[in-house]
Amino acid sequence: MENLIKELKNQQILKTPRIIEAFYAVRRRDFLPPGLVSEEEVNAPLPIGHGQTISQPLTVALMLELLQPEPGDKVLDVGSGSGWQTGLLAYLVGEQGKVVAVERIAELKDWAAQNLAKYNFPQVQFMVGDGSRGIKEQALFDKIIVAAAAKAVPEALKDQLKVGGRLVIPVGEFEQTMHLLVKEKENKFMEEKIPGFRFVPLIEE
Repeated sequence: MENLIKELKNQQILKTPRIIEAFYAVRRRDFLPPGLVSEEEVNAPLPIGHGQTISQPLTVALMLELLQPEPGDKVLDVGSGSGWQTGLLAYLVGEQGKVVAVERIAELKDWAAQNLAKYNFPQVQFMVGDGSRGIKEQALFDKIIVAAAAKAVPEALKDQLKVGGRLVIPVGEFEQTMHLLVKEKENKFMEEKIPGFRFVPLIEE
């Protein structure tokens, strides 16, 4: 991953020292199907089965830079897939933080937990469920990140975000715009949008 990380730094996608550190510490290869381990440096989404993908490293880097997870944060990770982004988040929030990782497909949830067992991250809790509804009983969250495209930002996720919290989610049906929402007050959000993304759809029950 060294060359890819250098490339993302040169492109000014990876900027925050702690996020760069996480990319070195939590290796993408540990979250790829055996036949694709040699592709870890490919800056593209890769198939992980069940019609799902592990996101492009550039996209993961950009989303984490927008999210800015801090030590001690409680993060909701929607669409945890193979668990790579979950691992990066766990590294960033540290032992005092918590990552609640929600995945719709039970087999992927189990595989992600297996992948993450290569690391010592007791602060991660994996769950099977409809991530678009959030996890009401675990709210409120400091940060929420969604790795699948919603038709609109789910109200449940906005409600479950703390004031001062950040939500990063791709929105749109065919080509998506990345939305960063910062909750300024109970019903007031600052919003930033970056166009030009492609994600698998967020399946809402």
